[in-house]
Amino acid sequence: MKAIRRFTVRPVLPEPLRPLSDLARNLRWSWHPETRELFHAIAPAGRRRAGLDPVRLLSTVSAERLAELAGDRRFLRRLAAAADDLQDYLTGQRWYQSAQQSGRDGRLPEAVAYFSPEFGITAALPQYSGGLGILAGDHLKAASDLGVPLIGVGLLYRHGYFRQSLSREGWQQEHYPVLDPNELPLDLLREADGTPAQVALALPGGRQLRSLVWVARVGRVPLLLLDSDVEENAPGERDVTDRLYGGGSEHRLLQEMLLGIGGVRAVRTYCRLTGHAAPEVFHTNEGHAGFLGLERIRELADAGREGGPGTAGGPVGLDFDGALETVRAGTVFTTHTPVPAGIDRFDRELVARHFGEAAELPGIDVERILALGLETYPGGEPNCFNMAVMGLRLAQRANGVSTLHGRVSREMFAGLWPGFDPEDVPIVSVTNGVHAPTWVAPEVFRLGARQIGPGRTEDALSVGDSRRWSAVADIPDADVWDLRRVLREQLVEEVRRRLHVSWRQRGAGAAELGWIEGVLDPDVLTIGFARRVPSYKRLTLMLRDRDRLMELLLHPERPLQIVVAGKAHPADDGGKRLVQELVRFADDPRVRQRLVFLPDYGMAMAQKLYPGCDVWLNNPLRPLEACGTSGMKAALNGCLNLSVLDGWWDEWYEPDFGWSIPTADGHATDENRRDELEANALYELLEQRVAPRFYDRDADGVPQRWVEMVRQTLVNLGPKVLAGRMVREYVERLYAPAARAQRALTPQAATELAAWKARVRAAWPQVAVDHVETGALVVDRAEPAGVPGGPPNGSAELGATLALRVRVTLGQLAPDDVEVQVVSGRVDESDRITDATTVPLKPTGGPDLEGRWLYEGPLALDRTGSFGYTVRVLPAHRLLASAAEMGLLAVPSEATGEEAGVLMR
Repeated sequence: MKAIRRFTVRPVLPEPLRPLSDLARNLRWSWHPETRELFHAIAPAGRRRAGLDPVRLLSTVSAERLAELAGDRRFLRRLAAAADDLQDYLTGQRWYQSAQQSGRDGRLPEAVAYFSPEFGITAALPQYSGGLGILAGDHLKAASDLGVPLIGVGLLYRHGYFRQSLSREGWQQEHYPVLDPNELPLDLLREADGTPAQVALALPGGRQLRSLVWVARVGRVPLLLLDSDVEENAPGERDVTDRLYGGGSEHRLLQEMLLGIGGVRAVRTYCRLTGHAAPEVFHTNEGHAGFLGLERIRELADAGREGGPGTAGGPVGLDFDGALETVRAGTVFTTHTPVPAGIDRFDRELVARHFGEAAELPGIDVERILALGLETYPGGEPNCFNMAVMGLRLAQRANGVSTLHGRVSREMFAGLWPGFDPEDVPIVSVTNGVHAPTWVAPEVFRLGARQIGPGRTEDALSVGDSRRWSAVADIPDADVWDLRRVLREQLVEEVRRRLHVSWRQRGAGAAELGWIEGVLDPDVLTIGFARRVPSYKRLTLMLRDRDRLMELLLHPERPLQIVVAGKAHPADDGGKRLVQELVRFADDPRVRQRLVFLPDYGMAMAQKLYPGCDVWLNNPLRPLEACGTSGMKAALNGCLNLSVLDGWWDEWYEPDFGWSIPTADGHATDENRRDELEANALYELLEQRVAPRFYDRDADGVPQRWVEMVRQTLVNLGPKVLAGRMVREYVERLYAPAARAQRALTPQAATELAAWKARVRAAWPQVAVDHVETGALVVDRAEPAGVPGGPPNGSAELGATLALRVRVTLGQLAPDDVEVQVVSGRVDESDRITDATTVPLKPTGGPDLEGRWLYEGPLALDRTGSFGYTVRVLPAHRLLASAAEMGLLAVPSEATGEEAGVLMR
C-alpha cells in the first residue's frame, strides 16, 4: 500500500557518538578520506546502499549497532580524532587569513557572496547538471580550504536534474526522484524563535512567491539553498524550484528572480541570524543570478527614501544612478558560454510584467530595469532581455573561464562597447580549476603521501605548492605503473557492475548477461569520454568511420577500449539521438566488450572513471568549449589528455602531457567535411602515436615513455589545474579590487560618479580628434632626422622617437575628464594594429580660439617590421575599473587620420 504521508525519523545517537552528527552534516566528509573511512567502519555493507551519504547511513544503522559502537574504545578514539580535526579545519588560520594579516593584497573582503544556479558538491546532494555546477561546487570547496569567507547561494531542486536510464532500443529515459530535504545533509534556517526563516517575492496579480532557506555546510562555507515548496504558496509557485533547468520561459524567469532577488534577501537573513559578516563583493556565476544587482539597488534606494541605515551594509541615501554605481563596483560576473544560444533570454514584455508597482521592485522604474538587459546594440534583438548582458552591465569586473574563452567572450560581447576592438573589451580570464581532494583517487593520494608525507600532500592538492608536486618525479616507474593497473582494474569492476544494472533496467534477463563478465580488460589501453551531450561536444565523432574504429578496438597487439557516459538535456531530441547512435554501436556483440556506454553519469561515476582511464578524450568544435574541466580531473590521477586545442587545453597543452587533435578550422562552414577530417586525425593519433607508446614496454613490462608522460602531467600540469589556484586568482584579481572599489564609493562619491558619467555621456558627441601631426624624428645615436610630418619615405629606424602633436575638441568637458592616448604596434595587411601598446599624451596648451586642446608626447619606434599608430580619446576617472568601462571612444576621422596610419613596412 502507498503511504498517504511521508516524514523522516532521525536516529537518536548515544552520547559518545554525538560528534557523528556534526561530521555527517558537514560536507567536508565528501573530500576528507579519514572521515569517509570512519563512516565506512560503521556499516561497511550499508555504505553502498546509502550512496556514500553519511546522513542516510546513520538513519539505517540499528540501535544495537550504535550501542556497540558507543562501547568500542578504538572507534571512539577515531571519532574523537576526526571531530578534533574538523574543528581545527573550521577555526584555524588558513591562506586567506595569512594574506589578510600580511596586507600584501590590501584589505581583503570581509565576505563574498557567490551565486550559481547549480552546485555539484557531492552525489549525496544532487543539485547539478554538469560542468557549471561541478565548477561551482569546487569553487566553494577550494574557498573553504583556503579560508575565503564565502557564502554560496543557489536553489534547492526537489527533483534535482534527472536520473538517466536507457530503453531496450537505447533511447534515453528520464526519471525525477523526489528529494526530501530532511533526508539530505541540510539544516533549515530558523528565526530566533525557532520558526523557519522565509524570503518572499511579489508576483503579478497580488501573488507571492515564498521560499524556505536550507543551509549546507561545505567545510567552512555555508551554502544557502532556496526552496519554494512552501505550503503557503499556490501550486504554481510551489513548483518553481521543482527541477533544474525545467519548465518554460516564465518558469525559468521565476527561478532566476528567486535566485537573484530572493538570494540576496536570504543572505541578509542568514547574516542577521548568525552574525556572519555581510558580503562586500557579490559574484554571479553565469547570468542566471543577474537579478541580484537589482535587489541591491533597491536596498540602497529604499534606505535613502527611509532616511536611515540600509540593509546593504554599504552606502545609503542614493538614487538609482548612484546605487547602480555602488552595486557595479562590488559585483563580479563570470560568463561560461562561448555561444549566444547558451544564454538565458526572455521576452521584454514577460520581464516587464514581473516588475514595477504591481509586482517586484515597485520602487524602481521598469524601463530602467529593462534597459539593463535589452540587446540595444548592433546585431541584438531590441525586444530581447539578455541575462548575460544584464550581468555585464551590473558588474564592473567580468571574466571568462580560460584564456581562449576570454578572447571569444570579448568578441561575442563587443557590441556592448561600440568602437572598441575586441581586445579592449573589459573581460579578463580566470581559467577554471578542479578541487583535487574531491577528484584524486585515494590510491593516488596514498602514493603521493608515501613520497612527501600526508600533510604536505594535502597542502599540495589544496593550495598548489609546485615545489611539493615536483616530489612526484622521484616515484619509481614501476610504482607508477602498478598504480595505473590497479586503478584500471577498479574501473573494469565498476563498469561491469553498472553495465549489469543498466541492462536489467533495459529489460534483459539474468541469463542474457553472462557476456558482461568479459567486458573490458585491465591490461588494455583505456580511453574515457564523459560529459553532457550537446551537439558541439560531438559524442559520436569517434563513430565517423566505424570500420576503422572497430579495427582499433580489436587490434590483435594494441587494442583499445572506450568507456563513454553522458546525459542529453530532456528537451534535446538531437542529443538523445546521438546517445542512441552510440549505444546501438556499443550493443554490437563484435565490440561490446571493448566499448561501453554507462547511463546516469554523475559525480559518483566520475570519481571512478577519471582515475581508471589512461587517456581522456575531448573533441568539441573549437572554440565552443569554454573551459572543460573533466580532463583536468583525469590529469590529476595520471591520465593523459587527447583533445582538441580548446578551453584549458589550448592554454596549457604540451607534448609532455598528451596529444592535440588537429582541427580543420578552414572547413568550419562544412560540418561534415570538418568532422571527417578531425575524425581521421583522431584515428591517426590513436593508431600511430597513442597506442604504440602505451604498449612499448621494457624488459620489466613497464612502458617507460608512457610513465614519463604521466609523471610530467602530475608534476607540471597538476599545480595549474587546481581550484585552489583558481580561487586565489579570483581573490587577488577580482574580489580584492572589487572590495576596494566598493569601499571607495561613499554616498557622496557614488552620487558624484553617477553625475560625472551622465555629464560625460551627454557631452561626448562633441568630443573629436581634429588634427594629428608628427614632429622631428629623433634617433638615439644621431642628430634629429626627417622633417615635420613624419619619417621620410614612410620608413624609420628601430630605436627612433617620433614627436606627436594632437589637437582635440572636448566640448563641455575638460582635460581632467578624458585621457588622450597613442596606440601603436605592428600592423597587418589591412593596417589593423596588433599587439598594441598604449601610452597617454599630456595636455600642453589650450583651449585655442576654436576651443581645441593640444596634447603632445613621444612615440618610441621599438619594433621592426610593419608599424603603425593611431590616437584615441577616452573618459578618465579614478573610480573607473578600465578605460573602456563606459563604452565611449573618439578616434580620428579618415581625413584627420591620414598621418595616423602605417609608418613602416
